Amino acid sequence: MQDRLVAAWVWQHTARAWLMSRLVRDEAGEGVISAAIAVLIMAFLGVAMWVAFKATLRGATTNVNHQVSNIGK
Repeated sequence: MQDRLVAAWVWQHTARAWLMSRLVRDEAGEGVISAAIAVLIMAFLGVAMWVAFKATLRGATTNVNHQVSNIGK
């Protein structure tokens, strides 16, 4: 009877430890993943800013060329 109680206690303790290790997640890689996401967001923002800058510069160049061509008339 004593052996069965000890075996049941050991089994229960081992099962609980295994279950807790499966439920509690390790956060070792969270910083790396967050940094990678931040880098991707900054890259997309940089591309969007570059496209907007090129469009603005193209419009400004067209206006300046038009104004310069009107100076001599």
